[in-house]
Amino acid sequence: MSLNNEQLAQLAIQIKEWGKALGFEAVGISDLDLSEHEQNLKDWLAKRYHGEMAYMESHGMMRARPQELHPGSVRAISVRMNYLPEHAQFAHTLKQPHKAYVSRYAIGRDYHKVMRNKLKQLGKKIEQQTELNVGFRPFVDSAPILERPIAAKAGLGWVGKHSLILDEEAGSWFFLGELLINLPLPVDQPVKAQCGSCVACMTLCPTQAIVAPYQVDANRCISYLTIELQGEIPVEFRSLIGNRIYGCDDCQLACPWNRYAELSQETDFSERHGLLSQDLLSLWQWDEQTFLDNTQGSPIRRIGYQRWQRNLAVGLGNADYNEKIIKALTDKLEDSTELVQNHILWAIEQQQNKQANQLSTQTKQTKRLVRVVEKGLPRDA
Repeated sequence: MSLNNEQLAQLAIQIKEWGKALGFEAVGISDLDLSEHEQNLKDWLAKRYHGEMAYMESHGMMRARPQELHPGSVRAISVRMNYLPEHAQFAHTLKQPHKAYVSRYAIGRDYHKVMRNKLKQLGKKIEQQTELNVGFRPFVDSAPILERPIAAKAGLGWVGKHSLILDEEAGSWFFLGELLINLPLPVDQPVKAQCGSCVACMTLCPTQAIVAPYQVDANRCISYLTIELQGEIPVEFRSLIGNRIYGCDDCQLACPWNRYAELSQETDFSERHGLLSQDLLSLWQWDEQTFLDNTQGSPIRRIGYQRWQRNLAVGLGNADYNEKIIKALTDKLEDSTELVQNHILWAIEQQQNKQANQLSTQTKQTKRLVRVVEKGLPRDA
């Protein structure tokens, strides 16, 4: 049994309704022809912009050939799901260097599991309603597939200069997922790109990781440095990381379209363990078991305790001078791994330099006050 064009068109409408009922804010359908993106992918890999992410090149051009991931598939059902929490407090956290900044997508439950389960439900719903073995496979940032070009082809938005998908009604604070399927459903049309001459994301990136429009050098990206990088964070980027201990949202914060971002309705993406307002020193006191307990079901757990400590050490080094920070860092120095030790030593040095600068400033102010008093002048002279 097969469906005719009219039945396929009606099914496409129903799929979008079912998807929204499952909690997806938008659902679109695209074909699987990504051949126009293959050369850009090759060039990006040739420049080593993927850093240590070997998986980006290990599958060759399969990333631009979704049909090779799931033989028989002819369409991608692309979905997006908002994750922006209430009271996100972006500026509040970033402007308080003693606070830990966690990328807002990671403060709740791991989105991979949440969205994958919903995509599976959507696939089963299609099978039940059509009484066909439709042959589907869900993807949520878990296999070599160019999800952003697919989302753009499916009309979910356009690719911004920061390489993320943007929508004029929802900004970019959403996750993407795909359901590859073997039904020749009617496809949606792409929307017009609306970045224009704006380069805010490129200009305001702390490490200048957006090296050209639509090109991100992961080696410079704070999200890569704090999440994907296995070893030491290059010294040249440590002070630029500030208090960002897991990921970075700056390119999204800079984007004018995010003024229209919509809040998430998914309770699984709500804040857990107070991650919107934790002090760096408080998190530094977590032992490994506490880290594992508090990151159960969280995307943060994937970096492991050592990289968590590495990132926190950098954040503490960048915080305002506090003798408690130096003591806390020193207390863990001996029992830490070499990776963490190297970052602790750097952080202690940063704190000591700030202490010296603070003392120097106080000394200058004292000397000035003495001169003023000696001359019998008013203190505000």
